[in-house]
Amino acid sequence: MSELKNSPIEDFDWEAYEKGETQGEKTQEELVKTYDESLNTIKDKDVTEGTVIALNKREVVVNIGYKSDGIIPFNEFRYNPDLKVGDVVEVFIENQEDKKGQLLLSHRKARAAKSWDRVNEALENDEIIKGYIKCRTKGGMIVDVFGIEAFLPGSQIDVKPIRDYDVFVGKTMEFKVVKINQEFKNVVVSHKALIEAELEQQKKDIIAKLEKGQVLEGTVKNITSYGVFIDLGGVDGLIHITDLSWGRVNHPEEIVALDQKLNVVILDFDDEKKRIALGLKQLQPHPWDALDAELKVGDTVKGKVVVMADYGAFVEIAAGVEGLIHVSEMSWSQHLRSAQDFMKVGDEVEAVVLTLDRDERKMSLGIKQLKADPWEKIEETYPIASKHTAKVRNFTNFGVFVELEEGVDGLIHISDLSWTKKIKHPSEFTQIGADIEVQVLEIDKENRRLSLGHKQLEENPWDVFETVFTVGSVHEGTITELLDKGAVIALPYGVEGFATPKHLVKEDGTQAAAEEKLNFKVIEFNKEAKRIILSHSRIFEDEAKAEVKKAAKKAAKAEAKAEEAPATSIEKTTLGDIEELAALKEKLSKK
Repeated sequence: MSELKNSPIEDFDWEAYEKGETQGEKTQEELVKTYDESLNTIKDKDVTEGTVIALNKREVVVNIGYKSDGIIPFNEFRYNPDLKVGDVVEVFIENQEDKKGQLLLSHRKARAAKSWDRVNEALENDEIIKGYIKCRTKGGMIVDVFGIEAFLPGSQIDVKPIRDYDVFVGKTMEFKVVKINQEFKNVVVSHKALIEAELEQQKKDIIAKLEKGQVLEGTVKNITSYGVFIDLGGVDGLIHITDLSWGRVNHPEEIVALDQKLNVVILDFDDEKKRIALGLKQLQPHPWDALDAELKVGDTVKGKVVVMADYGAFVEIAAGVEGLIHVSEMSWSQHLRSAQDFMKVGDEVEAVVLTLDRDERKMSLGIKQLKADPWEKIEETYPIASKHTAKVRNFTNFGVFVELEEGVDGLIHISDLSWTKKIKHPSEFTQIGADIEVQVLEIDKENRRLSLGHKQLEENPWDVFETVFTVGSVHEGTITELLDKGAVIALPYGVEGFATPKHLVKEDGTQAAAEEKLNFKVIEFNKEAKRIILSHSRIFEDEAKAEVKKAAKKAAKAEAKAEEAPATSIEKTTLGDIEELAALKEKLSKK
């Protein structure tokens, strides 16, 4: 080989070499022509392929087989972060030689020139393509695909809900073209579609193995007011709010957080296993099982009010252990009241255990039992004839219900409100919430009621009226009310009387009117019934009868005298008396 290397070239033209002509048989023009023909033939505005021979953060140097290499800005390749030396890329020839003699290339325009065909081809072939997420937009993201701006809906980014879109900006991801609007050149892509097929198979594998009572690990995917959705690895299940904790839960966020990993148990699922019910509390022992074994009826417990209802309050005495305080066990009072009058959610209360059923996990409590029952010593506290101040609670047509203290009620009958006034309804005498003085008349311990009186606090005025309004006595009165059956007449001393229509006829034959002031005669007085019957017409009727009686008496006297006197004298006296008596009778008959 050394001999070959050092052997002279037999046909070398030394004369030409001495003259400086080194081209040999070919001229310089021929050599230039041959060199040019050895290079790629390119034209401006053409698209060709080149090889990356160098790159940095700003530029990519591409060799297209031309006499000089071209430079492309690196940001035109940002959709492809894996770009490296040796990769073949498409380029668009902007200019074969600018003022600096530099070959100007563009990768972006090369992509754009064939982008529409490529996008359609990708849709037809269900091809997986790469795209660069440029920015956020309303409802999703803008993705650079082959130089075209495609839309990536937020729902198509992943199979799970996305809470922060910004983390995807600037990333290069794989996509599938799912929709193209040929008229408006709109392209819709999806990343979710790539993983759904894989997840679908995973779902089938997981669902096929599901069994009730099985414990699986899952991730909190979504939290709603009614429960928590758990991702079991491509299959979603729901933990209802009631299955999160043995205790009461106002909102699931109190128990779990998004993306939290936790173990859950399968409670149930439908035939197709599309609806999977999960439980979290079932993995914990029931709080009732841990309840103090020594707890019994009559014990005092402390707890917190967790739920209020009109009929009572639920009190949590331990996590997951609740007892009901019925409204009837909140006070010794028998008034119908709402539980909200006594307590509210969040109150710390002390109560007595009334019933306890460990098998049914039920407990009833009471708070009134912490105080002595006022009816146990009612005779001592409110003896008959004792006087007290009560509060008006309610009205009925027949009386007034009052409360002497919490749990001690009494009734004042309408007839025991006043000695003198005829009261039609208690609201005429007092009002709800007002204080009223009472006297205990009777005690009904069995039914927990007291009979009370108000008028008994004053002396009975009818003892005095009995001596004033005697039968036959005449008093001035005012007609206060006219009724079908008669009239109510106001008499002195605040007492009232009653007169029937026939006793309201005046001397001239007319009927007495309301608000008219007349004299009335007492024709009946009943102390027990507190009734006075009056008559106005009886006054002048009795006077007329007295006159007739007087005239008859006078005539009888005259007759007696006539028997003793001479005939002439008798006749005169008798005739005069008879004429007078006849005139009086005629007057009476007219009346």
